[in-house]
Amino acid sequence: MIDGKSANEIFDSIRQHITRGTLAKGETLPPVRELATQLGVNRNTVASAYKRLVTSGLALSLGRNGTVVKETAAPVALEGGNPHTPLTDLSSGNPATKRLPNLAQYLSRISSTPRLYGDTPVSPVLADWAAQWMQDVMPVAGEIDLTSGAIDAIERLLSAHLLPGDSVAVEDPCFLSSISMLRYSGFNASPVSIDREGMQPEQLEQALSKGARAVILTPRAHNPTGCSLSATRATALQQVLSRYPQTLVIIDDHFALLAEAPWHPVIAPQTQHWAVVRSVSKTLGPDLRLAFVASDTATSAKLRLRLNAGSQWVSHLLQDLVYACLSDTDFQQSLEQTRQFYAGQQQKMAQALRAQGITHIAHGDGLNFWLPLTDSSQDMAFTLAKSGWLVREGDAFGVQSPAQGLRITLSTLNDNDINRLAGDIRQALSR
Repeated sequence: MIDGKSANEIFDSIRQHITRGTLAKGETLPPVRELATQLGVNRNTVASAYKRLVTSGLALSLGRNGTVVKETAAPVALEGGNPHTPLTDLSSGNPATKRLPNLAQYLSRISSTPRLYGDTPVSPVLADWAAQWMQDVMPVAGEIDLTSGAIDAIERLLSAHLLPGDSVAVEDPCFLSSISMLRYSGFNASPVSIDREGMQPEQLEQALSKGARAVILTPRAHNPTGCSLSATRATALQQVLSRYPQTLVIIDDHFALLAEAPWHPVIAPQTQHWAVVRSVSKTLGPDLRLAFVASDTATSAKLRLRLNAGSQWVSHLLQDLVYACLSDTDFQQSLEQTRQFYAGQQQKMAQALRAQGITHIAHGDGLNFWLPLTDSSQDMAFTLAKSGWLVREGDAFGVQSPAQGLRITLSTLNDNDINRLAGDIRQALSR
């Protein structure tokens, strides 16, 4: 059934059989020695074809147990709410619309000068603003680039440094879009558990010692749990990373403009390839998909090559609009009020739950509140739905196994809503 004399021909033959379904998902491929004898080729030729199947995401190597056709990945849950639900939707992960800027008032500040191929990819005034904002988070002098959002930045960074099939250490539970991006880009997610202070150093060390080539770490307002790194934990993680200088370290500081928690450096002086990603979607709205990427010079050069393969730049019209907002004195002053609003929502939710006798909760930051559970979240979510609340089940945030908890977006709730929700949660937990 499989034919070919070169590694490329054998690879193409197997790929065609997988596409047609004549090689089923989960089916074990013939042993290397057996197929080499059958085709009359060297064993290294077959081994090379199998290796390419694995790196391209078509097959999975099980060591001595052989190579199997990779199962089709199950669909990953997507971020966002349900616009058609009759329930009060707390599942979306969206910012409060009343806290977003009125973009219409900034449209007049957009330049009317056409920007053409070959023009500077990053607007000079926005580049200057970003350089000043991000200078304190860079371990050494680096470069500033722009991408179409944080996930776009992370995917391009990983693709520039890694090969399909490489392992990436990620927080567990993990942001939905990160799980989806890793899966469909062909990378293997290596889960590292988190607690109230963030990623656990011992588990990160274990993942790196087993060959993880990159780590994605959220320093503040982790999604879904809302945890932020403590100074002690950041130092411990930095010490771990110092022992693996070749690891690509990506810091996803997505809530930087609104975070209540302080910034604690994690990138070790020994780290050779690093990037700090800061997006504006939580502050200016998800439709303004722009992220600043500060990175070492070599990583920036690789990232720019990846950007050149596409449209080369983030729309200058979008850049103008973002700069108009961020450089506006009135808007800058409103950021403190927005920061206090989100911090206040977290505190009110925690206090309301404690008043109901629910004390096993941690202080969080960000748009979402995390309610840890001791079992699957499905029954709890269903019970709350009968009380009129649509929440996000935590199961989907687990990297390899379901996460036990509920993620509750607080952006649209008033004080009465919060107290009523806390009461309904207590009733649901008592069943």
